[in-house]
Amino acid sequence: MVMTESTGATRSSTPLPLRVAWGVLAAFLLLWDVFEVLKHMGWVIPGAALGAALPFLGRLAGLGRPHEPGQLAPRAVPLHNLLNRAVIPFAIMVVFSFLGDGPEDIAAPFTFGMSWLTSIAFARALGFGLRTPDGWQR
Repeated sequence: MVMTESTGATRSSTPLPLRVAWGVLAAFLLLWDVFEVLKHMGWVIPGAALGAALPFLGRLAGLGRPHEPGQLAPRAVPLHNLLNRAVIPFAIMVVFSFLGDGPEDIAAPFTFGMSWLTSIAFARALGFGLRTPDGWQR
């Protein structure tokens, strides 16, 4: 964790090669997201938008709570960490791939999960990710 007493933690100390890998995954998923939205339209569009915003909604639980710059309010950490676990949107994508009778049945929930995973991948590529119980970057 990159941390100084005067500024607090701002980004994780994730090694550069891992951050680059997250960035490559994020770019690939973004292209796939756009392809799926343009191919299916309809309910896929709000699903993709909600999926992209979902990892950031955990921060709302900490609004109005005292915290340092770069720190997430400790009250918001459990929800933030839950919404920023890559395994959850990946599981949604896998489960919905096997449900439904055809591509049109699974397009919206699959793209929702993929957009959620894309958002997580971009955050990890930029050095942001899970938080410690007191709200600092891991």
